[in-house]
Amino acid sequence: MGQPDSLEQPDSLEQPAKVIGIIAEYNPFHGGHKFQIEEAKKRTGADWCVAAMSGDFVQRGEPAVYSKYLRTRMALSCGADLVVELPSAFAVSSAEDFAACGVALLTGLGAVDVLCFGSEDGDIRRIRTAAGILAQEGGDFSSLLSIGLRSGLSWPQARSQALLKMADKDKDFPLKREEMDKLLGSPNNLLGIEYCKAILRQNSPLIPFTIRRRGQGYHDNGLEGGQASASAIRRTLKAGVPSGEAGLFPYAKLTPEAMTHIPPEIRSLYGREPVLEANDLSEILNFCLLSLKREGTDYTQYGDMSAEMARRLEHCLLKQVSWEGRIEQLKTRQYTYTRLSRALLHMVLGLTDARVQSYKEAGRAPYARILGFRKESQELLALVKQKTAIPLITKTADAPHILTGTALDMFSQDIYASHIRQTLLSKKLEQPVRNEYNQPICIL
Repeated sequence: MGQPDSLEQPDSLEQPAKVIGIIAEYNPFHGGHKFQIEEAKKRTGADWCVAAMSGDFVQRGEPAVYSKYLRTRMALSCGADLVVELPSAFAVSSAEDFAACGVALLTGLGAVDVLCFGSEDGDIRRIRTAAGILAQEGGDFSSLLSIGLRSGLSWPQARSQALLKMADKDKDFPLKREEMDKLLGSPNNLLGIEYCKAILRQNSPLIPFTIRRRGQGYHDNGLEGGQASASAIRRTLKAGVPSGEAGLFPYAKLTPEAMTHIPPEIRSLYGREPVLEANDLSEILNFCLLSLKREGTDYTQYGDMSAEMARRLEHCLLKQVSWEGRIEQLKTRQYTYTRLSRALLHMVLGLTDARVQSYKEAGRAPYARILGFRKESQELLALVKQKTAIPLITKTADAPHILTGTALDMFSQDIYASHIRQTLLSKKLEQPVRNEYNQPICIL
């Protein structure tokens, strides 16, 4: 389909796509996700959908509410044809790194034509224009961004301020201030910008295609009205339901009202596992902090951990509280909840800046781990095997024979992260659970 030098694209594709790609967390999967897959296939004419999905931890800096295998089954039951795992180091990283890894992974598979994503704006023109500005290194944007960061703004705040200042002082700026406000104030728009920016920087042949997000906003916590957000569903899952309402599925934890936002095909899957949340990591975090302090390890070597945060953490080290209690200990105007939670998670997972940098230099996605596929999509699997530029991993035990060096270390990091979550799940269930060496991939 050609290189997307300007990312220009009409509302529908001139030529049908064979394979669309979606980068997602599905934390958890709901009706809006099913709509996106169906609408993307319909509007692009694609036969298959490949989902690059976060594994057992997510960008918010928490365990996924359900395991990656259960969420894979949900996605395959609702229109995805193949699910591959987004490497854990970037699944728990910033929006920029999350998007860059997802683009690298789908590009590496070779068979994906179009990257589809939801947005509040629904206008690919504005999204790609903003991406083109942000993709440029140096110039006015970089200097304005630096000024904002030095003044104490968070990175997202500094980015927004820099772009708005550029729009104000340049009458020929390609986006109007009201357009900028709309783009920069909407989470899915921002992620879409990062996808397009990654496509440009990586010179990827993926064609970006956006679908207007329907239903409630990304951060809305209500269940009334249209499709509820994943945030609202997570809140309900963590709150639980009155005794007896879960019916046949003891871990369902969704009221009948909440269940209306879940596709009928997967409602029973919501009862297969207990939900995990950030506070389930509390004991591991406190042990990790004490161990690192005893070893004399510098906290600031871990991703997202600033010197100020490290000093505050050491000051309250022995005030052992829950995960969310630690975040309260560290919270300031400059640091968002997500930034703090990711910093703590990077420590638990052993993700130092140096390690993550080596992963970036290795291409961010030097392999593709298959989590599941549909039997009827065997032709897609054959196409991926024919076109892929990166090794495919279907069996954990085979990885050391396929991968070497940094790629193998990166894969081992994924296994380590999953085994930590499986430990938490085992504790909740009060019984052993399958690990990465005896858990088969999901085939529907």
